Amino acid sequence: MTLRDAGPVGTLRIAPSILAADFGELAQSVEAIDAQTDWLHVDVMDGHFVPNVSIGPPVVRSLRPYSTRFFDCHLMMTNPGSYLEAFKSSGADGCTVHVEVGGTASLLRDARSLGLRVGLAANPDTPFDAVAPFLGDIDLLLLMTVFPGFGGQSFMAEVMPKVKEARREVDAQHVEVDIEVDGGIDVSTVPVVVEAGANVLVAGSSIFSRPVPLDAARALREAAHLSH
Repeated sequence: MTLRDAGPVGTLRIAPSILAADFGELAQSVEAIDAQTDWLHVDVMDGHFVPNVSIGPPVVRSLRPYSTRFFDCHLMMTNPGSYLEAFKSSGADGCTVHVEVGGTASLLRDARSLGLRVGLAANPDTPFDAVAPFLGDIDLLLLMTVFPGFGGQSFMAEVMPKVKEARREVDAQHVEVDIEVDGGIDVSTVPVVVEAGANVLVAGSSIFSRPVPLDAARALREAAHLSH
């Protein structure tokens, strides 16, 4: 399956999280916000690494015909390596694994060998030092601004020093790495994360729970560009 283009590294992107969408009308929900969508963020939870269960490759495969956007799959799983190939064949363009599950170097190599865009995620209480050794091996660094597992949580501003440190190191090392944030992202927190150095903004509830999700996504984009 052909991979979609992620676009130039470092550009501002809005990545709506389908976790907050109406799963009964998922395709329609995704199509409704397409005009303000750069990437589509797919939260995958296994009930082990995080205390919730969401979706897997079959849903990605079912959704793929309804969107030409880059599918940014966030694997909150204890054994993501067992599913990388299934996500790729189902239509994932990038897969992000968590540094906390271990075996990071091997997971990143496996994802790269499949032709996936490679991401590494860290929970709010995981120090930057845990991901720093892998900056040269990834395309995306996801710094969680809530503890993963459930949508609609409050933004954790205490993660911003880590985002700033990541931006400093990415720039200093001249590596082609996007910095993504996920959790509590809305028009009030967008300026904070953009100023800290993030360029990929994942938003779920602040888009899909609004009366007109397309307008909500547009407002996020405008707030991001004003802060950039």
